[in-house]
Amino acid sequence: MSLKTKTLHGFFWSLTQQFGVQLTMILVTIFLARILEPADFGLIGMLAVFMALGNSLIDAGMTSSLIRTKDADQRDFSTVFFINLAVGVLVYLAMVFSAGLISEFFNQPALKAIIKVYCLTFLIYPFSAVQRTRLVKNMDFKTELKITIPSTIVGGLLGLVLAFQGFGVWALVGMNLAQNLLLSVQFWVYSNWRPSWVIDWERFKYHFGYGAKLTLAGVINSVFSNIYHLVIGKFFPVTQLGYYTKADSLKQIPVKNISNTLSKVTFPMFSEIQDDDEKLKVAYKRIMQQVLFWLTPVMALSAVLAEPLFRIVLTEKWIPAVPYFQILCFIGLMFPIHSYNLNILKVKGRSDLFLKLEIIKKSLTVVGIIIALPYGIFALLWTQVILNLVAFGINSFYSGRFIGYNVWSQLRDILPIFLIGGVAAIGGWFVKGSIGNFPAVDWIQLIGGGLIGIMIYFLISWGAKSEPFVDFRKIILKK
Repeated sequence: MSLKTKTLHGFFWSLTQQFGVQLTMILVTIFLARILEPADFGLIGMLAVFMALGNSLIDAGMTSSLIRTKDADQRDFSTVFFINLAVGVLVYLAMVFSAGLISEFFNQPALKAIIKVYCLTFLIYPFSAVQRTRLVKNMDFKTELKITIPSTIVGGLLGLVLAFQGFGVWALVGMNLAQNLLLSVQFWVYSNWRPSWVIDWERFKYHFGYGAKLTLAGVINSVFSNIYHLVIGKFFPVTQLGYYTKADSLKQIPVKNISNTLSKVTFPMFSEIQDDDEKLKVAYKRIMQQVLFWLTPVMALSAVLAEPLFRIVLTEKWIPAVPYFQILCFIGLMFPIHSYNLNILKVKGRSDLFLKLEIIKKSLTVVGIIIALPYGIFALLWTQVILNLVAFGINSFYSGRFIGYNVWSQLRDILPIFLIGGVAAIGGWFVKGSIGNFPAVDWIQLIGGGLIGIMIYFLISWGAKSEPFVDFRKIILKK
């Protein structure tokens, strides 16, 4: 199977998996949001930074090294498996011993017990990390689909049962644990790989040597990607953190479906052609354009139609989260650009530069938070938007040097997509504003504004012969 065919197959099954998982989670989230209170989501949001930090430490960048290593064998996989398992135990123990301090920091006594149960995922995840990595390396996303969908459904149903029974925040804890446990069990069942009782320290040094800088960069990124949860949880009421957490999670739905789908496919694909800069440039450009072509109208119209969307999906009690969501939609558009730029550095083996850039960007984040915090939560959110634009400039400058695709070339290729998306959003906003107040107005605004916006977007793309639109017709539809 050629790399192109393998990539297209991987994209299809990865996309199917993402949509299946996200559709299930959307339905579960809708019901949970109607039953539970914003404060319940706020309590889980307080743990976001610690969960992301722990997962980064467990992985240590070594699974990325396995994907990148073309001749990885049983000793490589087994070594990474046992190291991950040992680190997982240490991370869980660290969280248990720190539970009291964390609950005191947020002034939320309930967090102490929640942490000890919620963080059991640190013991579960390492058991299946290598199995999952082998599937990604082989672009076998069809098998991953068979694993993730049932786990998500069963875990979601358990969460709903607990919520209906009045368990509050523990419904979210139980759902998370059930999903992770089922995932781990099924990866063992479906995978034909089993670890050998061996730890090769030379292989460990090789993978850790590549992954160490990625790990430190991942730790920094994990902390700062979730630092707004930490800051809002510390300095603002837990209900406001609940609004922010829910707005952020809804923003992630289209981002994860469209961007993360291709991100899982692109890293192994980029690794296959890491020595051919011209192929890397062409592949990077076309993938980035495709992702933004589909993501832009979704994020733009979601921001414009956020109020009726929230009222229909989550009920009136979540309306205060609407302005948070609208601002975060801008950040969602930047995510795939960051991801693919940084993937170039990873496949080129420049984990040292990856780490350096993360330190620079996160230092700017600290300065931004310090300046914005006295002016309230919306100042923090707009600062986040500005910092994402700065991060784009930094990431694309350095990755562009490796493949001959500089910042201005990237902007030239993506700005037309944003402009067309902006016009579509204006059309959706105009339809929404033109509809008066009468029964089912929210449904009419959402459906009418969404349909008109989408029609405008694709008509302009077709008329202007937008490059990603033409690519999609030639390559994807033909295939």
